[in-house]
Amino acid sequence: MASKKYSLAVGLLLLAASSAFAQDGTAYDWRDSSKIPAKRMPQQNEFLNNQYAFPAKPRDQWELGLDAGYMMIMGSIPSRPGFGGGFSVRKSLGHTFSIRAEYNGSFAYGLDYRPRTGNSIGGIWADYGNNVVYANYRTKTHMLSLDGIMTLNNIKFYSDKVKTNFYLLGGYTLLAADVDVNAVNKSAGTLYNFASIDPTQSRHNIYTQIKDLIGSGNYDEEGVNGGNRPPVGLLHAYQIRHALDFGAGFAYKISPKWNLAIEDKITDPLGDHVLDGVNTGHNDFFNYTDIRVNINMGKKATHVEPLWWWNPLDYAYNELNAPKHMKIPTPILPDSDGDGVTDQFDKEPNTPAGCPVDTHGVSRDTDGDGVPDCKDKELITPTICQPVDADGVGKCPDPACCKNIQPPPPPQCALGALPSITFKGRTFALNAATKSLLADVATQLKNNPNCKVTLAGHPAASKAAQALNMKRVDAIKNYLIEQEGISGDRVLTQPDAGPGDDHTIDLRPGM
Repeated sequence: MASKKYSLAVGLLLLAASSAFAQDGTAYDWRDSSKIPAKRMPQQNEFLNNQYAFPAKPRDQWELGLDAGYMMIMGSIPSRPGFGGGFSVRKSLGHTFSIRAEYNGSFAYGLDYRPRTGNSIGGIWADYGNNVVYANYRTKTHMLSLDGIMTLNNIKFYSDKVKTNFYLLGGYTLLAADVDVNAVNKSAGTLYNFASIDPTQSRHNIYTQIKDLIGSGNYDEEGVNGGNRPPVGLLHAYQIRHALDFGAGFAYKISPKWNLAIEDKITDPLGDHVLDGVNTGHNDFFNYTDIRVNINMGKKATHVEPLWWWNPLDYAYNELNAPKHMKIPTPILPDSDGDGVTDQFDKEPNTPAGCPVDTHGVSRDTDGDGVPDCKDKELITPTICQPVDADGVGKCPDPACCKNIQPPPPPQCALGALPSITFKGRTFALNAATKSLLADVATQLKNNPNCKVTLAGHPAASKAAQALNMKRVDAIKNYLIEQEGISGDRVLTQPDAGPGDDHTIDLRPGM
């Protein structure tokens, strides 16, 4: 029978575990001070102001539990199916420890298949003397318990979800037990004749013979003679005992509001006691296995779930993953030469102060004469006049002949007014209006084959602005070449043409 009760309990719990309504609870937002009691607000304020490392413990819900299950007495007489039920209230002391007060009422039954003599087991059975008896009992019990509970598995290092709860419990129980036996045939006013039972039969047949003899409900005799404490109110037939209890349980969260649990608890009264109606020198104890429905009580607006359903590492791990509270200094990347390009990406780590550089940290050299622009006194030196001196000034050779021949007049260029292209924000893509303007420029260039156009930009000094300016110049140049068919040597670029609007590329006649 014990195996059947465990199978039923486990089956019900597994059914609940597979329910489609199962949900995961979530930890509260540690910045929500509405869930912090007034007495802990000073700590919470210090924490929010980074003056204390730990957040205050939130106000959490109570748990109301209703239970029903199988009660049996572990004693000298084999137990028969019994039952019990009760209710409890539980409150957390922290994430691991909680306390629970509980009331439980129960009936436990027993029937022995082994023949004994009345004198050997004492009590009311002593009336049989040395005649054969088959002991039986019904024990009614009321229990008030106060238990400490330790949660075993809500501290998780690899998951934030706490859907199951394994726990141990132990504490004190005050119990009242009324032990009654069916020892007298009330209708006949005589003792039962247990000698009529054949002890050589199977255990099942022995039980059948006993039940046929004594029936099933006449538990009218007090099973314990003497030793009772004084009567207490309505409990005049009860033994009043102090007891210690211990047990274990498993709970499964169905939703943030309620959960199901299975629990087994042993209650062992202190001192000498008889719970099964026979005095064989064996102290008896209770074993109660039950199914529990637990409901969280308290407003969600001001309370979090009971702390045993909350992983205490939740705050620390989430703060490491996505900091919302830590003071993190702004990262500073080294830039030894102060040119705006960090050393990690600087290909010229010793650029002289004040020299403009490209996106790789290399000093600009517009005419490619080997002298950086910041030191070049002749910013654009024709290739024919190079090499140059230390100041970037070249020496152009005299023509070998025809010194007196006048150079041909420069070709005439009749380009009209050229537009300026303005970009918004950090964009460099060409919109329809810009393409229309460039189509007009391309028409003028096609009508004036001797003319060129210069794309002049005015970037700010930062690397980002210079890179964005170059993308804009390239976008215009590529469009004129690839979409409008203008020869590449007729589209000149001057990425840094001096002061101007850094969002505008000016189109100017070029030679």
